[in-house]
Amino acid sequence: MITCSELFIKYGDRVLLDHLSFTILTKDKVGLVGRNGAGKSTILKLLAGESNPDSGNISRPATSTLGYLKQDMDLPAGKTVLEETLTAFKEVNEVDLKIKALQQELAERTDYESTGYANVITDLGDAEERFQFLGGLTMEVDTERVLKGLGFKHEDMHRGTDEFSGGWKMRIELAKMLLQRPDFLLLDEPTNHLDIESIIWLEQFLKFYEGAVVVISHDKQFLDTVTKRTMEIELGKMYEYKAAYSKYLELRAERKEKMAAAYKNQQAKIEHTEKLIEKFRAKATKAKMAQSLIKQLDKVDRIELDAEDTQAMSIRFQPVPRSGEVVFEAKKLTKAYDGPSILEDIDLKLLRGEQVSFVGQNGQGKTTLAKILIKELEYSSGDVTWGHNVVIGYYAQNQTDSLDLNKTLLETMEDATPPEMRTKLRGMLGAFLFRGEDVDKKVSVLSGGEKARLALACMLLRPINFLILDEPTNHLDILSKEVLKKAVKAYNGTMVVVSHDRDFLGGLTEKTIEFRDRKLYEHLGDVNFFLEKRAMANMREVEMATKKKKEEPGKKKLSEEDRKKKKKLQNQVSNSERKIEQIEKKIADIELEMGKTDFYQNPDSQKVLDKYQALKDDLDKVMEDWETAQENLDAFDA
Repeated sequence: MITCSELFIKYGDRVLLDHLSFTILTKDKVGLVGRNGAGKSTILKLLAGESNPDSGNISRPATSTLGYLKQDMDLPAGKTVLEETLTAFKEVNEVDLKIKALQQELAERTDYESTGYANVITDLGDAEERFQFLGGLTMEVDTERVLKGLGFKHEDMHRGTDEFSGGWKMRIELAKMLLQRPDFLLLDEPTNHLDIESIIWLEQFLKFYEGAVVVISHDKQFLDTVTKRTMEIELGKMYEYKAAYSKYLELRAERKEKMAAAYKNQQAKIEHTEKLIEKFRAKATKAKMAQSLIKQLDKVDRIELDAEDTQAMSIRFQPVPRSGEVVFEAKKLTKAYDGPSILEDIDLKLLRGEQVSFVGQNGQGKTTLAKILIKELEYSSGDVTWGHNVVIGYYAQNQTDSLDLNKTLLETMEDATPPEMRTKLRGMLGAFLFRGEDVDKKVSVLSGGEKARLALACMLLRPINFLILDEPTNHLDILSKEVLKKAVKAYNGTMVVVSHDRDFLGGLTEKTIEFRDRKLYEHLGDVNFFLEKRAMANMREVEMATKKKKEEPGKKKLSEEDRKKKKKLQNQVSNSERKIEQIEKKIADIELEMGKTDFYQNPDSQKVLDKYQALKDDLDKVMEDWETAQENLDAFDA
């Protein structure tokens, strides 16, 4: 358990955390929510021991382990993806070195009958058991499984880490932490650089994670799936709710409504009492009553309404200059990067005023096509034309990386603005919540969300009629996302938006373009309509269903008898898998007991070892049953 008591942090005149006290239990799944700059990342740094409060205390068991994923991670160069991720197994590697040293010692010794030789054999046996218990025999398999879950392909495993962007490096760090399985896992915006399929994989991993998870995220669905407790930070205060995000919103609204009603009733009673006091003070016969009422009023525990941060950006696009009817057209466009093509013979036409979304897994070519649209990237072959009088505005998913950290906010805006807009810059910055002395801050001191707001402000300085947004919601809090969505919906130019945020995409565009297997597939309607057409809950299922249809062309509808037969086979497989899971858990519990230093001094140790062997035999039998059942099911499907 992590215990935090009276945490206080103040920056200048601003109180960031105002004497907060809370605990993180060993199996907690906590969502840390609030506006950008409210102090969420600061709390994670405090919990991780990377910074200290001005006052207050944090305690955590000395033997507990902790993993902390920051928004910006640095990886050392010189290793492959697999090699770097395997560094997560520090203890395994140490035990492996010990095993090799003991094996070398045995090979060199000849005193086979001595006590020393016997001790080395015992030490080697203990080390080998520890190695197996820590997952040493399967660490490469486990590592590849986690990396693939986070979006890496098999061929990526032996590529250098320096070949990957910051978002992919963050995935490597995340993989290392998941493999280490610390007691406390602190995650700051883990979904920012993940596609929908990787997000769903991570959701399931964290949902069943055995340790505690504290996560900052602006992805509503992710929070609903992973968390069971919500801690809201607002204007230095913390409000806790034993619920996931969507339910928290309901409880929060109820709490504020009840508080407002109670405050209103109390104020009415206070006002009535004050009028009586004034009335009785004027009469000598009622002076005693007036004094009694004054004492009653002094004893009232006055309700104070919580302060609420309702500040929001004010986003407004410049008037849209008129472009030609066809804004962009590509015929038989192909793009390859020194190998297989990422886009192959695609056709795309965008008309004036058309608004579309690009969806699909990472690596399918969405950002590549976006960069071709803005003329930043050359295509390999095909015919491409841009329309007359097209003025492009582009917000890249790593747009904040292009900001000069050494410049002030005002200097950054001055560099991006045409001369006629210079007088309006402070007003523009104010609209994006940078007011007063904020404009003289260095970009380097801004949070991820503040940098995103600054980059958006820079983009809106010029009138544009072709807007391309690539993951624009990264680093934006939920309220800011809603403001951006409202502004984008009001934009009447041509627009392409690349996003994995279903909440943001819902109702935003009139056409959805799916990227899959180097091709484009157009669907009328927004992302929700695109998903509903297949009666599925998420893009991952769309991808899996498409793959299954390709593997099973023209599959016939099963008869009632065949359906029953298949159901029986599926039940056999499921029952075997359930038994395997139960036995493996029992084996793991015993292995944990066997790993204790005093295990073999226990008089019942032999009984435990016998039980362990019996479970191993049972597991072999159930594995055979499962294999037979799975083969029968596969044969039936074939």
